[in-house]
Amino acid sequence: MTTTASEHSVPRAYIDLYAVDTAEIFWPDPADPHEDMDQLLPPPNPAQRLSFAISSRDRRRIDLHAALTTAGIPPRPEDRDAIDQLSALSDSVNTALQRWLHHSV
Repeated sequence: MTTTASEHSVPRAYIDLYAVDTAEIFWPDPADPHEDMDQLLPPPNPAQRLSFAISSRDRRRIDLHAALTTAGIPPRPEDRDAIDQLSALSDSVNTALQRWLHHSV
């Protein structure tokens, strides 16, 4: 005789979320002017920006990560050495790599 998984499971209480009388506890009224849930951020202050430049090798590395991810090939941790080696190559080589990845989608 075989048993099913439901015979050995712990009984669980059923909770019907739609049977609650006070829905505003869970979902606030969107017409309420005091609810500031969807506020836009203020524009950035140019005086507070950091004043350092990223190296061209780091920029190529970030661009290569973005191009791989956009192409549906998210880099794995073990790909770090290969990406570092590729980002050390010239701008023209990295531009060609990104163009190939862009057209492969």
